[in-house]
Amino acid sequence: MANYLDGKVAIVTGAGRGIGAGVAKALASEGAKVIVNDIGATLDGDGTSNSPAEQVVDEIKSSGGEAMPNYTDISTMKGGEGLVQSAVDSYGQLDIVVTVAGILRDRMLFNMTEEEWDDVIRVHLKGTFTVCKHAAILYRQQKSGRIITFASESGLFGNPGQANYAAAKSGIAGFTKVAAKDLGRYGATANAICPRANTRMMQSVPDTARELRANRPKDREIAPPMAEMHPDDIAPFVAYLASDKASNVNGQTFLVYGGTITKLSLPRRTRTIFKQGRWSLDELNEMGSISRQRYKKYFSLKKTCEHLTKEIENIIPKNISNI
Repeated sequence: MANYLDGKVAIVTGAGRGIGAGVAKALASEGAKVIVNDIGATLDGDGTSNSPAEQVVDEIKSSGGEAMPNYTDISTMKGGEGLVQSAVDSYGQLDIVVTVAGILRDRMLFNMTEEEWDDVIRVHLKGTFTVCKHAAILYRQQKSGRIITFASESGLFGNPGQANYAAAKSGIAGFTKVAAKDLGRYGATANAICPRANTRMMQSVPDTARELRANRPKDREIAPPMAEMHPDDIAPFVAYLASDKASNVNGQTFLVYGGTITKLSLPRRTRTIFKQGRWSLDELNEMGSISRQRYKKYFSLKKTCEHLTKEIENIIPKNISNI
């Protein structure tokens, strides 16, 4: 073992199970001292238990690593600050923050409650902010540090029944890019991961939601069956991003599953229509029927009038009577 993280101190939130547990153990195996943060809640955020965090700490210690459990609720500013302070108090420093903590409250938009919306935003998005904000204060002072957040394909492409989750994860992706710009000048980096893994979160998705997601437009590449994608597959790349070897990687979002690592691109222009002055609604409505000759009067692009909207799929299923 090369011990790429020897002498580093890391915080991993949501580290009691699944991807977070795998990340905590991987960082420890590379020499980092790890604060294993998890309140031990159920998948929907109810209840607490010290057991998940303690079990991961025991595994790390039995393998010769160093770790300590932490049960702080990071969805409050006090909690985020307290977690960062615990690393400083226990180990004298903080070098790595990995924010995996999250819950699910899936519901179709027309059925979603305010509480379900607020709870998911609070744990995912605010929980990422509270820890990273206080870590950033240290990183600015020490001129170094790593932040690895967890976004989701749901936040980039959308999944039926996940308005709250998608909003939170999209927010985390944007937040991470801003954190990278804010901290890059101080020698710190921030990157986001969109994972695919067979976790208890994925196993909880109802069959009806699975069917809707299976019938969505093909906006994602074919992947192995979910059962074949182990949560621990995500950890090695997290460890890489946390290491000094990745000092040049900043502000990026990666899709990670199995043996696949994909750098995702920023949203960018794909098609443009142009005219001098403001478009009128009549002109926009006429786009599909005007001739190529008249088209040149309106457009700077010499293609068909459907240039702007061609090949865009309606994500509404063809058969909606059974939904």
